[in-house]
Amino acid sequence: LVFSLIWITMVLLALKSFVASATLSVVCAFVPSSHLKSDTRGTALNVAVDPTTVTKKEYEDICGDIFNEDEMMRRLEKTNHLYPKHVEVIEEIGPLAGEMVDTILLETGDKAWQPQDYLPDLSKDGWEDEVKDLRNMAESIPDELLVVLIGDMVTEEALPTYQTLLNTFEGCDDPTGTSESPWARWSRGWTSEENRHGDLLNKYLYLGGRCDMRSIEVTIQHLITNGFNPDARKDPYRGFVYTSFQERATKISHGNVGKLARQHGDKNLQRICAKIAGDEGRHEKAYQTFVQEILNRDPDGLLAVFGDVMRGQISMPAEEMTDGVDANLYENFSNVAQRTGVYTAIDYADIIEHLVQTWDLENLEGLSSEGEKEREYLCKLPTRYRKLAERSMNKKKKAAEEEKPALQSFNWIYGRQA
Repeated sequence: LVFSLIWITMVLLALKSFVASATLSVVCAFVPSSHLKSDTRGTALNVAVDPTTVTKKEYEDICGDIFNEDEMMRRLEKTNHLYPKHVEVIEEIGPLAGEMVDTILLETGDKAWQPQDYLPDLSKDGWEDEVKDLRNMAESIPDELLVVLIGDMVTEEALPTYQTLLNTFEGCDDPTGTSESPWARWSRGWTSEENRHGDLLNKYLYLGGRCDMRSIEVTIQHLITNGFNPDARKDPYRGFVYTSFQERATKISHGNVGKLARQHGDKNLQRICAKIAGDEGRHEKAYQTFVQEILNRDPDGLLAVFGDVMRGQISMPAEEMTDGVDANLYENFSNVAQRTGVYTAIDYADIIEHLVQTWDLENLEGLSSEGEKEREYLCKLPTRYRKLAERSMNKKKKAAEEEKPALQSFNWIYGRQA
């Protein structure tokens, strides 16, 4: 008995990792070599027991069922989906996602731009002068624009939440974390590019020396902890309509910050924002292409989702932000962004119009009666929304002329008001 317990303990030490699945119990990833795929990745197992000496029966007695990637994929295929038709369409356009990885995403590594390309190199002689130059330019940025830049950076730094969101879209997930499916490759590639944005803006603000970086870091942690629900409901159609909208909104915001930075004399920030906006523009094109392919195959289904998303309105990814002090931090940040013209209700209407035109909804034919109703609603929506936006903005402008808007204190900038 003692010998058996020792032997079992030694085998258990050989377990490399565990894989969690909603439909499966937790099982061991260590598999005898006779049951491994020939192309299994990873380093050689450094274990107490030679895996070649473990039989299939012995393994199953201790660890349960054999569970490698192929087996997991077979089991997942049997899982019921909430949107089976949507998943079928997504799988059909999977090769397009693979093409996007190769044509839309940049090369990784040395061939790709990195945050350090736009910042002083602190390892070189004379770095003090480079930092001084950066700070001198950054001094020209007014607090209002600085607050918007910080809010944009915090939003970018919550990237783990957005990759998590992508992996909830049925048919687009990355079940193993290293899956070679086109959608998994897209998700990881997109994330790797987006990761540069928060890194770059964070370091710029740190070197600029005008922000309370700890307060900003607290905000980032709160935002990731609080999460984000854009009401995608695991539906890839809803998810890609949302990302088509949001990538364009982010591009507009970064682009406008860059333009204002240049007007105030900070060419460094202008270059940084232009580079990030360029990334967002490429990603926007990819997601809108995905939606176009869905529209080609299931127009009624896509329009039903698009219309429903617009009726619910687009949730901004940073709506749950807080610094632990200001309970209305997102609202206050958003108000400053609107007053500076970085992102306004007019931009919202313009994005809807852009999507309607990009997907050529005016000329879409062959729809059901319900699909035709949604098409008419969506085609009229930009004009309707723009009228409401203009009315609202004119009201605020008139109120501002009669009474100066109240300034709001932001801990991000050491309590200064904006």
